[in-house]
Amino acid sequence: MTEVIAGCSLAFDVEPALPTEIVLQIAAARRPGVQLTDALTVHLDGEPVSMETVETVESGDGGRLHVLRPGPGRLDIGYEVRARLSAEPAAVTPLERITFLRPSRYCPSDRLHGFAVAQFDAQSPSVVDDVRGFVARHTQYTLGSSSGITDAADTLLSGNGVCRDFAHLVVALLRALDIPARTAAVYAPGLSPMDFHAVAEVAVDGVWRVVDATGLAPRPSLLRIATGADAATTAFATVQSGLAELSSMEVRAIVDGDLPYDDLGTAVTLP
Repeated sequence: MTEVIAGCSLAFDVEPALPTEIVLQIAAARRPGVQLTDALTVHLDGEPVSMETVETVESGDGGRLHVLRPGPGRLDIGYEVRARLSAEPAAVTPLERITFLRPSRYCPSDRLHGFAVAQFDAQSPSVVDDVRGFVARHTQYTLGSSSGITDAADTLLSGNGVCRDFAHLVVALLRALDIPARTAAVYAPGLSPMDFHAVAEVAVDGVWRVVDATGLAPRPSLLRIATGADAATTAFATVQSGLAELSSMEVRAIVDGDLPYDDLGTAVTLP
């Protein structure tokens, strides 16, 4: 059983112009087989701020959204979690199979269909590893190389990206081959530079398996935060209304003991 200690510190400067609403997605997901002890604190100019918790029960992924409606000032957010990971593979539901075959905002699999079927053999037992290897070889991890409008097709053409771009390209290519795939936001012990991390999940033999073409952190110690079709639904913070600027961010993630070895040839489940 792997024990992960993770968390983050965020600060926003909230402007007085309009009523502000911020949605956070930084709490570890509550999943079967994952034992969590965590705490989320929010202060505005040193005073506690109330929040609304929204659990994504409809999707069954165990994710938690926290909705804040602060006044103007400096908003400080702190989250800490200790998690013990011992999850069994999660079965792919009929709804998930349908949902995660569809094109999405950042994973336009319909636009990549021709390329994918020419490049890969969808019937090969190694097709998932073939896609992962292709993305790893043809994409350079380059900080600042993409933006909030970069999608998987852009990443394929440019050959550059960050973790979310790697995940989007893996997901889009697999969907183009009629293989259900989705993205997950995670805390990733061993990641350097440390940040929120994004990986892909793919339906293999009826269960979800994690795929990370960046190879930057061992998969067995990843801790799920959120699950979705792409980064549009797994963002760590969204300003729904008003004006709030992220002024600082720190992400932390370690394991209690040595980092686990990650054999890329072995199927791994993300708790």
